Amino acid sequence: MFWIGVFIFILVPIIELWGLISVGQMIGTIPTILLVILTGVLGVYLAKREGFKTIRAAREQIYRGEPPGEAILDGACILVGGVMLLTPGFLTDITGFLLVFPYTRKVIKRLVVKWLQKKMEYRIYRP
Repeated sequence: MFWIGVFIFILVPIIELWGLISVGQMIGTIPTILLVILTGVLGVYLAKREGFKTIRAAREQIYRGEPPGEAILDGACILVGGVMLLTPGFLTDITGFLLVFPYTRKVIKRLVVKWLQKKMEYRIYRP
């Protein structure tokens, strides 16, 4: 767990800075800044749109008497993706878009569910 924290708080910003500098050298400073702003604005729009769809789906599931587990997982992915899209950098933008787009979010949700099931089985059946 410690190394995950090191990766997130030290390596990701270094990778993001390297990416921004590299892209800036290739296309120029102003286009790079505009690209970062564009991905942030587009990301906020997509996260908001998908978030409202998810809230609507959760309400429908609750209205039908079903637990809104799928919608909650969607909402968590959209929230994390939206935050990543607001963070300047291309690595976080790519990850954020993967979490916000419905098709790629499905794949990520399946992986998260498998991971959670494995964690729960480990804790339940551990001697």
